[in-house]
Amino acid sequence: MNQDILNLEPRAVWEAFHQLNQVPRPSKREDQIQAWAMSFGQSLNLPTDMDHVGNVRIIKGGTAGLESAVTLVLQAHLDMVCQQNEGNNHDFDKDPIDMYIDDGWVKARGTTLGSDNGIGVAMSMALLRSTDIAHPPLEVLFTSDEETGMTGALGLKEGWITGKYLLNIDTEDDRELTIGCAGGVDVTCTRSVKKEAIAGDYTWQTLTLKGLTGGHSGMDIHLGLGNANTLLTRALLALQQTDMRLVSMHGGNLRNVIPRSCEATFAVPTANLDAMKEALSMAQKEINQEYRRTDPDMQWLMRDAEAEDVMQPSEQADILKAIHGIPVGILRMSPEIKGLVQTSNNLSALKIAGDRAQILCLTRSASETEKVHAADRIASVAQLGGFSTELAGDYPGWEPAGDSNLTEMMKSIYVKSFNREPEVSACHAGLECGIIGESCPGMKMISFGPNIRGAHSPDERVEIASVQRVWDFFLDVIAAAPEALD
Repeated sequence: MNQDILNLEPRAVWEAFHQLNQVPRPSKREDQIQAWAMSFGQSLNLPTDMDHVGNVRIIKGGTAGLESAVTLVLQAHLDMVCQQNEGNNHDFDKDPIDMYIDDGWVKARGTTLGSDNGIGVAMSMALLRSTDIAHPPLEVLFTSDEETGMTGALGLKEGWITGKYLLNIDTEDDRELTIGCAGGVDVTCTRSVKKEAIAGDYTWQTLTLKGLTGGHSGMDIHLGLGNANTLLTRALLALQQTDMRLVSMHGGNLRNVIPRSCEATFAVPTANLDAMKEALSMAQKEINQEYRRTDPDMQWLMRDAEAEDVMQPSEQADILKAIHGIPVGILRMSPEIKGLVQTSNNLSALKIAGDRAQILCLTRSASETEKVHAADRIASVAQLGGFSTELAGDYPGWEPAGDSNLTEMMKSIYVKSFNREPEVSACHAGLECGIIGESCPGMKMISFGPNIRGAHSPDERVEIASVQRVWDFFLDVIAAAPEALD
């Protein structure tokens, strides 16, 4: 039950997270959460304002004796990825998140939880609310639209944030202190499609691939998870030998999510129906075997469909081959940091309907030149299939700055708090730090956070004990900052 969350420790954080999850906050539809965040700051009689792109800033002066100490910027994003299991009727524009506790983790029933990045917001809220925690001056920055374009961070005006030390609370593993991340670019491939009526005895079918694991297209890309869009395309290519004629196709919807389902409608000569089913069965067996470990709940469903116009054979072949040829997953591992993905691509969404076909990708890299090259590769493959390509939403990576005084302070406190050395590294995800740094020259930044697993999927969960550990660490950092960063 949601009320059980309120009994967890640290109570101030879980109370804030519970309140946050009562307010809808889908990316790009953030009016409600922005208004709520403004009201929250104002209710504490703290200077609170919002900029032209929806970022909310709340300022709190230092406590007694620390009024002139160095200012800390606490940063987290307000929006959340909205994904739900098939058959779940949750309305992300209206309904609160239905949370529950399961074996040491907080989860949501059939939807994403919003711990990415709601826990970071909640920790900042708890500190703003506190009356008994000594702290230096605080600038709390709640950014907008991190998950689908980072438009909040990209829209920051120089001078709006004045602090020189930023704590980003958006890392998803409490073993890590993050000092760098990948950049990214949205790649969109589009072409026209010609349809025609088909004569003769045909049967129309809709094939659905669903139940894949899915996940974060940056943090989970190294897991080798199945991509529903590419796997269904692979199966459809196997059906072309039976004179299959494609009508439509739809899979995925968010660029930063590895797609969990995809659906295609097609026609096949009735005389070839058995041959089609045999070819499909062979493709299914191969795919199921290959992904039995990573996607054990994969399902293939076939149902009858209404007769519709179909694609011309040559265009159909070009489009399916282009989708199949676009590189997906890890493109290169980091040559400098063991185990870190350097460059990747997620074929996030595709839609073939009416007279149009569209492919959406999110390409990530810690290297600006590799990012551009990877996007060019996608465009080249797509061009062979008759697609034109546009790049948008380009954002920079966050280049590790080495051993700054902020990093050294955090490492030292981490060892005392956790009784182990932290893993100081970069991550293959799009944290906002690199972008914020461009509007805040000279700012020193670091990211941390509690254990979150399954982000960007309905399997998302946050570990209760980890939230307590990270909160204690956070308070130790706040206490040490005035002297260590002076």
